[in-house]
Amino acid sequence: MSFDAPPFAPTGAVSPRVPISFELYPPRTPAPVEALHETIQRLASVSPRFISVTYGAGGSVGGRSLDVLRYIRAHTSVEPLAHLTCVGNTYAGASRLIREFLDAGIISFLALRGDPPLDETEPFLGDLESSAQLVQLIDRAQAERAPYTERPIPGVPGAVQVTPRKKVNIAVAAYPNGHPRSAHRHQDVEALLAKQAAGATLAITQLFFHADDYFAFVERARRAGVTIPILPGIMPITSPTRLRRVLELSGEELPSALSIALEVEPTVEGRTEIGVAHAAALVRELVDGGAPGVHLYAFNQHRTVLGVLEDAGILPATASRTNGAR
Repeated sequence: MSFDAPPFAPTGAVSPRVPISFELYPPRTPAPVEALHETIQRLASVSPRFISVTYGAGGSVGGRSLDVLRYIRAHTSVEPLAHLTCVGNTYAGASRLIREFLDAGIISFLALRGDPPLDETEPFLGDLESSAQLVQLIDRAQAERAPYTERPIPGVPGAVQVTPRKKVNIAVAAYPNGHPRSAHRHQDVEALLAKQAAGATLAITQLFFHADDYFAFVERARRAGVTIPILPGIMPITSPTRLRRVLELSGEELPSALSIALEVEPTVEGRTEIGVAHAAALVRELVDGGAPGVHLYAFNQHRTVLGVLEDAGILPATASRTNGAR
């Protein structure tokens, strides 16, 4: 995936010091849509390279994802990136979904193996057994389309302007400390190599709590032949409940200092400050160490992630006041 700047930026947009991006999820009910649109506008105003939208987090149905992606496409200058998962998908069903996204102008994807629904196990995967297969299917779906688009030229009857189609960007997941279902430590690098060979153009990591975990993984991947950018995924943790949940899902080891600080702080505001400070320190260390950018899991809230980027020196101090970050 290219880290080129967006083709145009909204008036008054803030420019980050390094490439940034965000992850959102579609609302489970229609009620939060207006608040989500406000968050998208606030995030778009700091010029991220893309905003990704999950498709059924935790194995749930993600039928509202396309609505969010269309809103990003229509109302911002930011590239929308669609999550796709293998779980429960047939080849035919996944192909139809990919074509639906392509028809909506979505050309950036995150191909994931995905989590089975809470009451299901591995056999629920469907026809697609790995994200590398999904990467190939996305490439194939675009290859079946016309290689160009035509647009009538005003005032010249019968004449059309021919524009080559942009190639799809396909991101994949990477796991600095190993996927919970990995058989051995090196399996995740081998899997990333397979995804790259299938056509992936970017990797985004699972969350981690120490910069050394990221840099050690990148070094192992580079030695093995991985050449695509590996973007660190940062998740600000602002409550003990959220920390327990992400540890359960990711299999990461407990970050004891962060855990204790969140447990003993009695106020929501104080826990938010702790989480922001911890994530900002991690971002600073990653950027100083040469990470190609940062991807933040926003939980559909702009204030926390913008606060992290400001505290890390990625956004100017005025960004939070401009965006109501704090």
